[in-house]
Amino acid sequence: MPYFWSMLKQILTSKTFYITLFSLMIVGAGLLYAFDKFIMPVYTNYNEGVTVPDVTRISLEEAEQLLGSIGLRHEVADRRANSAFPANYVVDQQPAPTMIVKPNRKVYLTVNTEVKPTALVPNVTNLSLRNAQIQLQNYGLEVGTITYESSRFKNAVLRQSIPTGTTVEKGMTIDLVVSDGLGDKVVQIPEIIGLRLPQAQLKLREAGLRIGEIIFQPSKDVAPNTVLDFTPKVQEILEGQSLNLVISERFEAIEQIEGGVIIDTTGIGNNTPNPPKPN
Repeated sequence: MPYFWSMLKQILTSKTFYITLFSLMIVGAGLLYAFDKFIMPVYTNYNEGVTVPDVTRISLEEAEQLLGSIGLRHEVADRRANSAFPANYVVDQQPAPTMIVKPNRKVYLTVNTEVKPTALVPNVTNLSLRNAQIQLQNYGLEVGTITYESSRFKNAVLRQSIPTGTTVEKGMTIDLVVSDGLGDKVVQIPEIIGLRLPQAQLKLREAGLRIGEIIFQPSKDVAPNTVLDFTPKVQEILEGQSLNLVISERFEAIEQIEGGVIIDTTGIGNNTPNPPKPN
């Protein structure tokens, strides 16, 4: 151990040690400066840029020559049909025109194809209108005319103009016939007065009817959440129509003493004079 401390002391008091350390620091700083100012700029083409030209609306061959002449590469990323352009014309590009990029950057091209892409028509009957629209868009198809017919389930697709499995060009429009939610038959309104709300809702659904507005009315004599009445007051109605329900709720009388008179704020019962207090 004394030998170690003796050697350490000798090194730290040596001029050679400090000269060597200083020299290494100078060399390290010089290498870092050269790396930052010369090596990295050469490697990354620092301060060099190429403006991307607009190669849309010209043929693929012309686009290849133009991009190659300014040091850019290209790749055909997609082909799609566009009736506004001849076959093999560029219809889109990434990066966009006028952007400044590094030399040798790849430009991705979308090229018009002479053969129009096709798609199989999916089955969208019995789907909701919204889901049918999404399904057709996923297949590259469009929703055309939407017409409505009376049927029990509102906004459900009843029919489609082109049968399922038919091969059509992408972009083709499919016309849909959709349910308006009103059946074409008359149904009897079930007996629901006196039923609890969940039971009444179940009976109305089974009859093909809907629940409209629910109005709650305080009641002393009827258990809460019980059907008291409904509108419209008819015995028969078109399938799919709605009934408004009057439902009982807990009766809570709130009394206020005002000017010696008990006021029933529920609107039920008579106002009664407040008896005098005994002396």
